[in-house]
Amino acid sequence: MQGKLLLFCGPSGSGKTTIVHHLLKNNPRLAFSVSATTRPIRANEKDGEDYHFLTVEDFKKKIQAEEFVEWEEVYADRFYGTLKAEIEKIWSANKVAVFDVDVEGGLKIKKIFGDLLLAIFVMPPSVDELRRRLHARNSETADSYQTRISKAEHELTYAFKFDRTIVNDSLEHALEETATTVDEFLKG
Repeated sequence: MQGKLLLFCGPSGSGKTTIVHHLLKNNPRLAFSVSATTRPIRANEKDGEDYHFLTVEDFKKKIQAEEFVEWEEVYADRFYGTLKAEIEKIWSANKVAVFDVDVEGGLKIKKIFGDLLLAIFVMPPSVDELRRRLHARNSETADSYQTRISKAEHELTYAFKFDRTIVNDSLEHALEETATTVDEFLKG
């Protein structure tokens, strides 16, 4: 079990975070890998729990010190990355690291860890359903909604690069299929 990793990717609105939270709640062998970011902390977030919130200067210092497994500058001075120390902390506790990251970062992690990692892509049943889910959140401006839809459509083209694809057409079925897939991987 030690040394294994689980990676979840998929477009916003696919249900990936719901699936990850369900797995973490129901499988004590798993531990969430907290990403680092330079984006501002939101009112409901906790540093070290939701993200490791860093200044741009601190993030760049960690890049120079090669402290990241992977990192990206998503927007100007808006960095996201996976710290090596986060994975080492999880492994030293004899747990399996679970990543919930964007597709680009996920593929970098997959390339680095190879067979130690199970890469799962969570897919909505259709782009129309994805649009409906994002619209139902009622948390987007017209511009941010369109940006998310465009990004989601682009991310869907990467599904074939993952080890498994879970189509979230029924949350109950997606949770069961994911739990079975993860159990098989951890036993192997």
